[in-house]
Amino acid sequence: METYRLLISLAHPDDEAFGCGGLIALNRRRSIHTTLLCATKGEAGQISSPDLATPANLGVVREQELRTAAAIMGVDDLYFLGYRDSGMAGTPENQHPHAFTNAPAGAVVPRLVRFIRTVRPQVIITFDPTGGYGHPDHIAIHQHTVAAFHAAADPAYNPAQGAPWQAARLLYLAFDRSIFAAVAEDLRDQGLEMPDFGGGEDDASPWPEQPVHYKLDVAATLDQKWAALHSHATQFGPDHPFRRVREPVMRRVFSQEWFEQVWPTPAPAEALNDLFHGL
Repeated sequence: METYRLLISLAHPDDEAFGCGGLIALNRRRSIHTTLLCATKGEAGQISSPDLATPANLGVVREQELRTAAAIMGVDDLYFLGYRDSGMAGTPENQHPHAFTNAPAGAVVPRLVRFIRTVRPQVIITFDPTGGYGHPDHIAIHQHTVAAFHAAADPAYNPAQGAPWQAARLLYLAFDRSIFAAVAEDLRDQGLEMPDFGGGEDDASPWPEQPVHYKLDVAATLDQKWAALHSHATQFGPDHPFRRVREPVMRRVFSQEWFEQVWPTPAPAEALNDLFHGL
């Protein structure tokens, strides 16, 4: 039987552990080859403790954090595209000449096409059009990955980047909005300050409503996923909201992962528990 292959195309170190760390660990157990592309090294991220990094070396530190997390989860191949973290919308980092948000499609898409044609994945995962919570790099990697998904299958597109390859499915990361409400409720019950999730009046639902076509039970990989998250120490410090919830809530929040299928258009049905179902 042909080996299943998954390509995950995201923006920053730690995107993978939060969004699909359990899936990656499950893939290793199933001998499904997982390639992770990371557009930047997260140079504009937070620093949870000055003992861990400085603004000058944060990209180097976060690269190593991702390499550690990838080894824990079982990523087979990890590649950085080499662009700079653009920071949140409206910040000075947006204007940096190497910021990913400023990279032209004509430079990024052919590189992604080459990856797709080389890896030949059956399934590709990236962010949804909003980037989840609007981060410019999340939106950029979404746009470039979707364009590359279709271009890679076109024999007329840039033959120098390899033989055409039509992946069977294009998926977006999805999040159940209830997880943010559960975290906020648990912190409130402990008398702790409510996190700023950017979710409007109740500040508990930042992610957009999405159809869910795959709902994975990743409870068996929870220890690996939790260890991978802790590897991103600069971003996942002790004051992070998800670090402050009590263990039963943490286990409930991180024991499922959700995905939306956008190509081909799926038939209405109950959410499946295997991204490679029927392939």
